[in-house]
Amino acid sequence: MERGGQRADEFGGSCLSEITRTLPALESLQSTFEPQFSPGFRQRSPLPGDPSTSSMMSKLNQLTSMVSSLEEKVKTVLMEGAAVKHRRSLIPPIIFEVKVDSLGISQKTHLKVDVETGKLIIKKAKDGPDEKFYTSKKILQLIKSQKFPNKLTIVLETEKEKIQRKEYIFADSKKREGFCQLLQQMKNKHSDQLEPDMLTIFTGTWNMGDAPPPKKITSWFLCKGQGKTRDETTDYIEHDIYVIGTQEDPLNEKEWVDILLRSLNEITNAEYKLITIQTLWNIRIVILAKQEHAHRISHICTNSVKTGIANTLGNKGAVGASFMFNGTSFGFINSHLTSGSEKKLRRKQNYFNILRFLVLGDKKLSPFNISHRFTHLFWLGDLNYRVQMANSEAENIVHKIKLQQHQELLPHDQLNMERKESQVFLHFNEEEITFAPTYRYERGTRERYCYTKQKATGIKYNLPSWCDRVLWKSYPQMHVVCQSYGCTEDITTSDHSPVFATFQVGVTSQFVSKNNPGDSDVQGYIELLNCKATLYTKSHTKFYIEFHSYCLENMVKSSEAEDQECDSGILVVKFGVLPKLTPIISDLEYLLDQHLLICIKSSDTDESYGEGCIALRMEDPQQQQFPFFTLLTHHGEDTGQFQGEICLHASSGKQREKLYDFVKIEKDETVAQKHQIKAQCSQQWEQGSRSGKAFADKVARVRGVPLCSPEALSSTDHNVAAQGISNQVKQSPPNTPQGFKGSEQRSKPSSPVMGRGDTPITPPARSSTQSQKFVPCNNPRGAPNIRHQDSIRSTIQPEVPEMVDNPLYGPVNSGSHQPPTAQSRPLKPPEPATRHAPAIRQRSMTCSSFDKKPVAPDKTAAKNMAAVNINRPEVAPSIAKPRPPVPSKLQGGRDGQHT
Repeated sequence: MERGGQRADEFGGSCLSEITRTLPALESLQSTFEPQFSPGFRQRSPLPGDPSTSSMMSKLNQLTSMVSSLEEKVKTVLMEGAAVKHRRSLIPPIIFEVKVDSLGISQKTHLKVDVETGKLIIKKAKDGPDEKFYTSKKILQLIKSQKFPNKLTIVLETEKEKIQRKEYIFADSKKREGFCQLLQQMKNKHSDQLEPDMLTIFTGTWNMGDAPPPKKITSWFLCKGQGKTRDETTDYIEHDIYVIGTQEDPLNEKEWVDILLRSLNEITNAEYKLITIQTLWNIRIVILAKQEHAHRISHICTNSVKTGIANTLGNKGAVGASFMFNGTSFGFINSHLTSGSEKKLRRKQNYFNILRFLVLGDKKLSPFNISHRFTHLFWLGDLNYRVQMANSEAENIVHKIKLQQHQELLPHDQLNMERKESQVFLHFNEEEITFAPTYRYERGTRERYCYTKQKATGIKYNLPSWCDRVLWKSYPQMHVVCQSYGCTEDITTSDHSPVFATFQVGVTSQFVSKNNPGDSDVQGYIELLNCKATLYTKSHTKFYIEFHSYCLENMVKSSEAEDQECDSGILVVKFGVLPKLTPIISDLEYLLDQHLLICIKSSDTDESYGEGCIALRMEDPQQQQFPFFTLLTHHGEDTGQFQGEICLHASSGKQREKLYDFVKIEKDETVAQKHQIKAQCSQQWEQGSRSGKAFADKVARVRGVPLCSPEALSSTDHNVAAQGISNQVKQSPPNTPQGFKGSEQRSKPSSPVMGRGDTPITPPARSSTQSQKFVPCNNPRGAPNIRHQDSIRSTIQPEVPEMVDNPLYGPVNSGSHQPPTAQSRPLKPPEPATRHAPAIRQRSMTCSSFDKKPVAPDKTAAKNMAAVNINRPEVAPSIAKPRPPVPSKLQGGRDGQHT
């Protein structure tokens, strides 16, 4: 028998067994009294003062009849089986073994959660008697420790109305999470509120590979497998909404819905109803919800977008569905993007097409795409982003997966790389991935990846990748927590593994004001002050703002902004007096749950330059005026930001405590201090290592070892180098040695970087730099050495022994180690046209041969060039000591490369 029916049979069977044992006892008791009143027997005269015998017999008959009737009803329930459903699931009592510190001694105790009766029971032994119990109303809050993932603090209200805090240590973080979910379920069931303010949502995506599913897929809905999974104690908790997205689905809609409903009946006691279904070729999305929520769901909308060949074929694309749950809007998208590791750009185009052309939600929000239209938006599917590594790394990737070293592969995930660069899924969230890549498995097993495929053009590689993903985006300050994110291990009919993700989300109910009817005449309003928009555009048009919200009866449009400032592609628009927004309900409790959607448009073309969302919920409810900040996007790209202040003028009221606020996360100060200390230590360590390297460089120069900086050798832009040096000087620590003070400004004439002196460096010096560009350097020192070397040169320049006569750079004037002043430099540099020839640079680098005999250089120019190059020695990295002097007949080789 299936799991749901088995639980019902166990419960009904226990009741029936009790009735079966009780009924014969009642019948035998009844028979002992019946002979006294039956014909043929001499009736005993009732004793005076004993009138209770007749009354007892009457009551016994009634009890027997009642038990017999109950027996028949239980048999009927057991025969009907799964046809009879309950509004509330039957969650058995769950016992957790925890540790509690008492006077510094850790002791074991047990916490028993009885969801049906609404009690939290504390007992020492698992099978021992109950010591204390607290009803759901006495449990005020659960506080999770951020420092210790298995520690939980329970805030209780005692009999004397005192607040008590008890700390417990669970076996692991998964047990703690299961305990919190059960207590939240208990609070929800025994709450006095008529409407829920929190839902649990299951989202799943599966590329079925054009193969029918196996007979049993319940592990998918129970979140069993790899990754962040739920504890077994939460298996009895049913989700309010199930959203299932499939790709390459070979079944028709009715077959697939029947399989889903049958699977949910196996693991739950609730009755689920099909809300909507949308199919595009083999891409499908199905939404199921509890029957008790059916009347709360409205404004259902579905749509699809094709992104196949020429955007006309539906083998690739997206399907979507949206609805309103009381006062909260939900959007769900299931997409199948272009496949292939090399088609990352095409996938990006698919994403933008879906974002722009998928029409869901309220039609009044036409200026906004789907990323702004919903309180909660979930995007799932086979996104086809791959692990971007060489095909030769296939075996290495598989080896790392077997060792569960997923964190070494995730930096190469294309979706992570694209999101990091803000290319796709801007402002979306994804839970941390702790499961193995879900593609490409060998069908029938999950032990081997099949990463090669023979095609007519040759062997194609499909490296193991996280193709199947779930992301989400919610309005600011809305409650959403991802409770699980992983993949199954026992569903092997496809080369993809099904992926699951469960969420706990906050919702707003239909608001009923608690104010007196006489207070309804006081009309409140929303006021925005000191608003300023920063737009990434060079346009000089005028701008205005459109305000959209469910709390407004109509869209509100502002006047044009007069104050605008443009600087290097960034336009700052300061809005003056904005219109006051009049909400449909002026109750503060209602307004604190609302959001404002803003759209900044051009007055000339009415084109949007950015959309954003502002939460009216304030951190401190006592504040009458509070600041806000929101990022602006347009068609999925970042376009600027909008900030200012909001003032809510509404009738008296306060924000109601939400059910999802029942569980808090304690922000331990020790954790924050630990991270701060760690950052400081790492910074000091890095600074210390830089100082140590600088000291080593100094010693090396004194001993005559050539210095070689990779950044100096590979840099071709001197202005960038100068900026980097300037930044490093500003960040130098206060305890650095002499010559490293960040506040010290080096004199311009002695600066070896172009742009820091009075006049440009002469072409021979630049030729030296260009020749360095092709020199591989074995020195592993990084960019910080540039700063240290420059500082050392100003202090120990007289101790430079490696400068020798070189045919490439001319003789070195050993009597002068300082760079020439601006007056001594040649005013007109030589013609630089021929020095850019690659062949000449190569010869000047290798010094291997010359095509013609060089012309002897001018002595004055040679001195100037030698002085310029005195701080930039050119020594090949393979030479351990300075090269010996070269014959004088080759000293003209330096100018030969420029003529």
